[in-house]
Amino acid sequence: MEDTVIALGVILLIVGFIFNIAILWTIGIILLVIGVILFILGSIGHAVGGRRHYW
Repeated sequence: MEDTVIALGVILLIVGFIFNIAILWTIGIILLVIGVILFILGSIGHAVGGRRHYW
C-alpha cells in the first residue's frame, strides 16, 4: 500500500510541477509524506491501523 501512495505522490508532484497546478503539488507532497511514514512504520514492524502487514 505504501508503495502505491508514494508512487501516486511522486506522479502528482511531477504533473503539478509541469502544468503549474498548485493543488496537485500540495496533494502530491501530502501523499508522499504519508507514504514514507507508512513505509517506515511498516519496515520497523510497527502495526499501522491494527495491521502489521499490508498486502
